[in-house]
Parts: sequence; structure tokens; C-alpha cells
Amino acid sequence: MRHIYRCPLRWADMDAYGHINNVVFLRYLEEARIDFLFRPDKDFQQGSVVARHEIDYKQQLVHRHTPVDIELWVTQIRAASFTISYEVKDPDQVYVRASTVIVPFDFEAQRPRRITAEERAFLEEYTDSAEDGDPSEAVAA
Repeated sequence: MRHIYRCPLRWADMDAYGHINNVVFLRYLEEARIDFLFRPDKDFQQGSVVARHEIDYKQQLVHRHTPVDIELWVTQIRAASFTISYEVKDPDQVYVRASTVIVPFDFEAQRPRRITAEERAFLEEYTDSAEDGDPSEAVAA
């Protein structure tokens, strides 16, 4: 299963040419990730940190008033990290493919922690291993 986030485009997101600035895509991925992980029914309340981002820019996205879709899914789950892959897209074209490695983190102890059984069960619902469009080509463990 995949999570879909409808991301609004803002005037401040564009560069001098009217395109969405490449740096802004990191914020879009963050918004989609927060929408996915921090929902009332499924929450990584103990916290998490980003260990790595990988972005593959496919096509420029021109500013407009309609949102762009960000599809995300889990491609790998390990004992103390997981990988989320994304596509920023419209029905007929992909603008960005990306992946993020996330590490659950205990902010009180100031150290990484293992994924809980509840978190693993949630992530497994969104596991979609290596298929076209997945930049990491990782398989869920």
C-alpha cells in the first residue's frame, strides 16, 4: 500500500524562472513524511531522525495553483532504521524520485533506538519492495 499526500505549491517555492526550486523538494518530502508518520492513529511518538536523503530530479515542476501528489511507501525495514521512497508526481509525469533513511530516536536518552513491534506492523502495511520508480531498489527485510 502507498500513502498519498496532496502537497500545495506556494509562491515562495519558485525560483526566478517560475519553477519549483530544487531545495524546496526536501521540504515537500518532509511534509509528506510527517503526514505519513504522525497521524492520530499511527505515531512515532518516541521520535525519529533522518539519516540520509537521496533525490533524483526527473523534470522541472512549474508553479501552479493545484497541488502535486507525493506517493510514499516503505522499501526497507531493519531493526533500527527504515527507508521510505517517494515519487512527486502528477498522473502523467514524475518530477522527483527520492528515498530517505529514517532512524527511530530516543530523545530523552539521546540515542538511536530499535523499531517497536507496533511501529514495524504499521510500516509493514506500507511496504512495497523494489519496483519501477523505486530509487533505492531495496527489499523489505
